[in-house]
Amino acid sequence: MSEPPKIKSDPLYRLLREGRVPSFNEEKARGKRCDLTCCDFRGIDLRELDADGLDLSHCYFRQADLRGLDLSKTRLEGASIHGARIAGAYFPAEIPADEIIMSLMHGTRMRYRSGN
Repeated sequence: MSEPPKIKSDPLYRLLREGRVPSFNEEKARGKRCDLTCCDFRGIDLRELDADGLDLSHCYFRQADLRGLDLSKTRLEGASIHGARIAGAYFPAEIPADEIIMSLMHGTRMRYRSGN
């Protein structure tokens, strides 16, 4: 899948784009769902995001602030984190460190290690 990242009209996605992460988390806790795959999160501060169980595959996080996020139970296949701030972020064990570094430094899309 290599479609370009999208800015969707979904209300929950719009909360994230508008920097209203706590409101997104509240809606998520209430059971509301939205399709966040292939979304554009360029330059957005997501530090307070409850990412547990989210499918963020094929998303674009260029220069986003992901510091301190627990992404260990988040689907990130095909996502790109070029230039993102990732200090203290916890990535899924299935994504090798070299994939994360390549994505951070060169914008490649992260791939999961097979066999895990």
